[in-house]
Amino acid sequence: MERKNTLRVSVAAVWLALAISPMAARADAVTDQARGLIDQGKGAEAYRLLEPLEADRAGDTTYDLLLGIAALEAGQGTRGIFALERVLALEPNNVRARAEIARAYMVVGEADAAKAEFETAKKQGVPPEVASTIDKLIVAIDRMADASRTAIKGFVEASLGYDTNINAAPNRATVAIPGLGGLPFELSANSRNVKDGFGTVGAGVSVRHPLTKELALVGGLAGNQRWNSAHPRFDTGNVDAHAGLVLSLDRNVLSLTAQSSTLYLDADDYRQAAGLTALWQHNLDARNQLSAFFQYSDLQYTHQPIRDADRYVLGGAWAHAFRDGPITFLSAYGAQEKEQKANVPHLGHDAYGLRAGGQWAVDGKTTLFGSVTYEHRRYGGIDPAFLVRRIDNQYNVNVGATYALSKELSVTPQITYTDNQSNAGLNDYHREMFSVTIRREF
Repeated sequence: MERKNTLRVSVAAVWLALAISPMAARADAVTDQARGLIDQGKGAEAYRLLEPLEADRAGDTTYDLLLGIAALEAGQGTRGIFALERVLALEPNNVRARAEIARAYMVVGEADAAKAEFETAKKQGVPPEVASTIDKLIVAIDRMADASRTAIKGFVEASLGYDTNINAAPNRATVAIPGLGGLPFELSANSRNVKDGFGTVGAGVSVRHPLTKELALVGGLAGNQRWNSAHPRFDTGNVDAHAGLVLSLDRNVLSLTAQSSTLYLDADDYRQAAGLTALWQHNLDARNQLSAFFQYSDLQYTHQPIRDADRYVLGGAWAHAFRDGPITFLSAYGAQEKEQKANVPHLGHDAYGLRAGGQWAVDGKTTLFGSVTYEHRRYGGIDPAFLVRRIDNQYNVNVGATYALSKELSVTPQITYTDNQSNAGLNDYHREMFSVTIRREF
């Protein structure tokens, strides 16, 4: 049975293979057509074109190389290995075939063989940036091997930044409140947006313990504390814990996780959340992954129990890896936050959202990333202050880059913009935040 491989590793291997060697020059109409399909990201079609000809054309290195690549794109890792072995038997110095067979070994779960092939390709002579990518892939292979034994990983991080709205409040001094006669009211300093610099520290640890070849127990604990330079009353902190099971079956991964989170405001317990998350991931092929998720959370506000709620989220996502390296994703979800107290329907809401984004490894050290999110929220009753059923439309944009200083150490500058448009004036605001984070993994 072929074992699941991560989309990221597959993409890196494809990029590596394309970078280190061109296709063989000898070709004909069939191989030209197959090469064109592969270049267009239609590996499954190329495989259907080439596979019926294997009995007659096996041993032709151009054909076998294309068949091996197409088989991998179609999710046929074992067939790809057979074809690529024929290429290497005749051309042991074919670096392209060696990189592709290493990728094939990763797909079928033969981590040691994949590592050996990548190391051989590196010794045969590749550009420095490709050698750096090989090193990353070898690290990824070592992580794959961790799946067979208990693995403990952790991180520590710290950041500095500036936030134009640390309290997510209106960006104006006055707001007209219809429930109080419609007159403009002057907002206090704490009720309108506050700008400030900030610093954070965070740390976490995660554990994965295999129970069987397919089933693993996972758990983790993480925390973060943020201090504002001039306004400590808005300092925040959080502690998150999770534990659950992960089941890997061929191209499918299913997980069920219990989660608990506590949010602190000015060193005081502000909100607790406890619940469950169910996730299903399916690898369609080496470049496409589908997922579906469900989440339930019980929200409890320590000093504002009227806001206690049950939150439900149901959604799905699609991720695609392009041939030249970028990874993109698109997700959609629906949510309901149901108030637990009676006679406060205006505190509950229904929502739906869309999110799109991606990342691009520019070279062996730098990765660019970005995302755009839209969420629409419609509340359940008439807001007693604004005399309307509250409706929010929230937009979020996040862009940044991660630079690897070493295998374990990285620095990430990023910018986030949030615009929440609401017909309830106290909830209408925008926010800009810039931060630089340094992170050490171990």
